[in-house]
Amino acid sequence: MQGITVLGSTGSIGKSTLDVVARHADRYKIIALTANQQDELLFAQCLQFNPQYAVLLDEAAAARLTVRIQTSALDTTVLCGAAALEKVATLPNVDAVMAAIVGAAGMPPTLAAARAGKKIMLANKETLVLAGHLFMEAIHASGSALLPIDSEHNAIFQSLPANYTGDMRTSGVSKILLTASGGPFRNTSLAQLQHVTPDQACAHPNWSMGRKISVDSASMMNKGLEVIEAHWLFNVPADDIQVVVHPQSVIHSMVQYVDGSVLAQLGNPDMRTPIAYALAYPQRIDSGVAPLDLFQIAKLDFVAPDFVRFPCLGLAYQALRAGGTTPALLNAANEVAVAAFLEQRIAFLDIPRLIEAVLGNVTQCEVTALQDVLDADAAARRAATDWIARC
Repeated sequence: MQGITVLGSTGSIGKSTLDVVARHADRYKIIALTANQQDELLFAQCLQFNPQYAVLLDEAAAARLTVRIQTSALDTTVLCGAAALEKVATLPNVDAVMAAIVGAAGMPPTLAAARAGKKIMLANKETLVLAGHLFMEAIHASGSALLPIDSEHNAIFQSLPANYTGDMRTSGVSKILLTASGGPFRNTSLAQLQHVTPDQACAHPNWSMGRKISVDSASMMNKGLEVIEAHWLFNVPADDIQVVVHPQSVIHSMVQYVDGSVLAQLGNPDMRTPIAYALAYPQRIDSGVAPLDLFQIAKLDFVAPDFVRFPCLGLAYQALRAGGTTPALLNAANEVAVAAFLEQRIAFLDIPRLIEAVLGNVTQCEVTALQDVLDADAAARRAATDWIARC
């Protein structure tokens, strides 16, 4: 019986994780569930899984949840605040942590779990994008197991040699092929992109995701962040990570070998597959996902990404090559830009313009401690906010 903490249990990844866990109650016990402010949904999850702890970042939401817990038969303890996230990520009876909090807020508890030697199921992009060096250093120092949850990185993990040591050359690996659906605008002209709405950007053709991640997919920043993640996860340089637009989202990613072989992982676009793989690794368990019907799919298409239509992808490569705090600047600027777009304060094509302006005006430095990343994040947010105020 494995004890599990789910950081971000009310989001799409968190809910999918609980769906898989519920199918295997004999194998997994939920120790802690956390959310930002969705106390009603968190309470429903507590009723189903009876965790030891429930954490909310919002004080008012935590107070409401406390009242609900007290009037129920649950023995769950309600905690509040960022420090509580780190507490439940490092509890002695927690074996594995699902890191599914979106944004920079998910970084400190995920890093704490890594330092505590927990098995990390990583769905939080920002941990690697902002602090990849620090996080991987903590993983290696503690001996923590790291299982990527992003469907693309999970596919790469499955397609790499079982004994992959992080040296692609000695492992016979020549390239990582990172697939991308292209999002809802892969065939949309630049003129049309200037006028797209938040609802259109969030209408992903294949995946069900939150609004922020959906916009990132529409701009292909999501894929750019995944390029940075892949670099840290698999110790692969930027020039050996190739993005391949694959509209069907059936092949989740591929690994190319020096002998000409290409190994791919295929499956229906459902996040429960990589979640189940990570939960049970190295075994496999039922995820609740229907098997892939190749006859129904009939064909698989591949095209090169359009860096003109999607400049965010190029900006991510630029940030990875620059190193230091540049990826943190990129991520923070993007978060501010996406929030402004969703609030209809800037246009869709203003997202890359804002990011490029921040990268050009905020000085980057080397990352030697977490504070370097947090300072860069704050500086980028200030610069991005100022840009929006002037536009």
